[in-house]
Amino acid sequence: MRTMLGGMLMMSWISTAFSADGGKFPDPATDVKPGGAALQTAVLAGGCFWCTEAVFEQLAGVKEVVSGYAGGSAQTAHYDVVSAGQTDHAEVIQVSFDAAKISYGRILKIFFSVAHDPTQVNRQGPDWGRQYRSSVFYADAEQKRVAEAYIAQLNQAKVFSAKIATEVVPLTKFYAAEGYHQDFVKRNPAHPYVVVNAKPKVAKVRKAHPDQVK
Repeated sequence: MRTMLGGMLMMSWISTAFSADGGKFPDPATDVKPGGAALQTAVLAGGCFWCTEAVFEQLAGVKEVVSGYAGGSAQTAHYDVVSAGQTDHAEVIQVSFDAAKISYGRILKIFFSVAHDPTQVNRQGPDWGRQYRSSVFYADAEQKRVAEAYIAQLNQAKVFSAKIATEVVPLTKFYAAEGYHQDFVKRNPAHPYVVVNAKPKVAKVRKAHPDQVK
């Protein structure tokens, strides 16, 4: 649930979960090999899709970000039941990106360093429930290899004070969320949840990764 109280609690969480800059987050030592289709997709779950969508829409090389659901069935891919925690779905974003301009590994670096706190289990800040879990939904063996290697790299480097809880699971199907969720932060900049939770992340990615923003 997205509540004002939850948003207020999020203020202290977001200031301590991440470093002041992106410097301590290393580039992935393993990345998707060059070649193949230039336009690729990544499906990521990191809490409220309003926030993660807003982060990735800023990145150079990102062509489109769509909020949606993954992990459950077509019959349950609806916000009212997903947000109530009555499905196997997670709130996710589907990021379509130009692999010649930004790699899958770099997408993951932004995901782990700015977009959410990957040490949280079945929650992100004020939002509780398995629908807000941290997950990488991989499309193929190459994405799985890179995601697992980067998580191991970050754990070994002790980038976070707690172990990363992100699940790396196969993508069976992505379901686009309802239209009113798409580009929510752009269309509702004064929404209380956006002001408290999304905008700090938008500002952080621009400060921590200025070379990656449009």
